[in-house]
Amino acid sequence: MNPVSVERPGAVRLSALPPLALYVHIPWCVRKCPYCDFNSHERAGELPEKAYVDKLLLDLESHLPSVWGRRLTSVFIGGGTPSLFSPESIDTLLSGVRARLPLEPGAEITLEANPGTVEAARFRGFRQAGVNRISIGVQSFDDAMLKALGRIHGAEEARRAIEAALAAFDNVNIDLMYGLPDQGDAMARADITEASRAGVPHISAYQLTIEPNTVFWSKPPTLPDHDASADMQLTVEATLGEKGFEHYETSAFAKPGKRCRHNLNYWEFGDYLGIGAGAHGKISFPDRITRHERAKQPAAYLQNDSSIENRIIPPAELPFEFMLNTLRLVEGFPLELFTERTGLPFTAIQRGLQRGEEQGLLQRDLKRVRPTERGQRFLNELLGLFLSGETTAPGSGDRGAVRAIRIS
Repeated sequence: MNPVSVERPGAVRLSALPPLALYVHIPWCVRKCPYCDFNSHERAGELPEKAYVDKLLLDLESHLPSVWGRRLTSVFIGGGTPSLFSPESIDTLLSGVRARLPLEPGAEITLEANPGTVEAARFRGFRQAGVNRISIGVQSFDDAMLKALGRIHGAEEARRAIEAALAAFDNVNIDLMYGLPDQGDAMARADITEASRAGVPHISAYQLTIEPNTVFWSKPPTLPDHDASADMQLTVEATLGEKGFEHYETSAFAKPGKRCRHNLNYWEFGDYLGIGAGAHGKISFPDRITRHERAKQPAAYLQNDSSIENRIIPPAELPFEFMLNTLRLVEGFPLELFTERTGLPFTAIQRGLQRGEEQGLLQRDLKRVRPTERGQRFLNELLGLFLSGETTAPGSGDRGAVRAIRIS
């Protein structure tokens, strides 16, 4: 176990703690996709389900002193491919979570699944275990596109998986991607149209990006140019809008009342425990906000070498971290949320807000701050206005790496 790093808290004062969620990472998959930069590992033989679930619950217990008296608002089981675990293992996991931390009544509990690893009986088993929301990694309904992405399932398997999920759950998300190798606008339109007619209440639509440490990074495919991908994005937004989906976050669309509560907690800068290989989290205290991270390699994690890393986020980094999340929301955030969630005065972001308005990236009134349509299209440029060198936040220190959040 690595020693815990200690930094002086600085000028953070929280009057109340934010909602608390739980992220559980199950890192194995059948085959790693060439575009994937998540902490996932191809399985080799039988999965150590019991040993891993036991370790997850020990991991959760190690967090308990930091969150006494708090309730979980949601649980998200991501990966990898969590649906490779049996319903019995998921039942043991969720029973163990409930025995250690109370859940809010009606808490959202999501499990990620891939079409090639599930069937109707498994979905029913996951529902009986306590899962009440399924997220299916469809990516495309075009067999040629799925082959180009290295997916192990075909379009017909995806359709059957959606049908089976909807028979067991009334809250189903499907992930789609656009800007795929040699994809044209008509192909992207066909994908999103089929998704909008599938009967699911939530769709996450992402543009394919080439990330370091992936097969596509070393052997890049031919992707549509920037303008073509931008047109596909407009097609996705228009098509889903016509079908009654609310575009509420950069890549998320939902029917009324079906927004993902777990992901909203991320985007509103709430707290979340992270357990599992490579998992990370954020926990607030009255005088500081911390991050934690676990060892990425499953073998090291299982051998009780969790390599726990805890760090206090310097106050100078908090404006950027807050904006990194909240400005993904199409509706932005209420003004008072910044001080509620960071413990900093509103003046810490005043300069960045002013510059965002001057550049046509932000708009605000007496109650809310929201990105303009231009700000949504140029989100990286907007976020850059809130880096530590661009703000008046108290405290000092270089901006640390901001850890990615799994959104589905």
